[in-house]
Amino acid sequence: MKCLILAAGYATRLYPLTENFPKPLLEVQGKTILDWLVEDISSVVDGFIVVTNHRFAPHFREWAESRPEKITVVDDGTSTNETRLGAVVDIKYAVDALSVSDDLLVIAGDNLLDFSLKGFVSYAQGKGTSCVMRYHEPDENRLHRCGILCVDDNDRIVDMEEKPANPKSHWACPPFYYYTKETVSLLPEGIASGCGTDAPGSFIAWLSAHTSVHAMEMTGRRYDIGTLESYHEVQRTFRPPVRK
Repeated sequence: MKCLILAAGYATRLYPLTENFPKPLLEVQGKTILDWLVEDISSVVDGFIVVTNHRFAPHFREWAESRPEKITVVDDGTSTNETRLGAVVDIKYAVDALSVSDDLLVIAGDNLLDFSLKGFVSYAQGKGTSCVMRYHEPDENRLHRCGILCVDDNDRIVDMEEKPANPKSHWACPPFYYYTKETVSLLPEGIASGCGTDAPGSFIAWLSAHTSVHAMEMTGRRYDIGTLESYHEVQRTFRPPVRK
């Protein structure tokens, strides 16, 4: 299993902090966001792939050289927010560029968790299907900005929609996904079928309508760093996962 980190965004809501510097390499309590994520799961993955844009690729290559893990940086060739490819196309771009044929843990490079992703990996491998996580979102306004899903008694997704006008549940899906290698091979079909490509959950929404996808309830808190205010807040409140 490899881990693919989505880091091709331009984080315009964090300007001027990220105008010339990538959000995933901002520091939180003495480490970059990516340091926290990579160190958590380095013992359970065979290598890391960071897919980013042309403007920030040099920053990520410099960071990767400082890490002991095997990290490959893929430059998607874009240079502006207006020409970005979208998360789903970026995943396919990296998969094609590196001929990836493994199971794939896909994670956003700008979120932090106070629990280990190792539990999610174990859950997905136990299910033997592609999987996502889910958490209860009480805020009605936030439901319109998330991937929202419904599950049956066995955690299988029976309905999922990105940024719905009329949310069918309060189960929101954070940007952490486990793709089986069979799912990885379906990326071209999903994109050709018209699934959304900007939000990474759009492919999972398409996939869950065609095959079994399960959703594990999150065991802790997610810290979404989207604005300057939320970045300052996470500096004060983030609690790293306990290593075992």
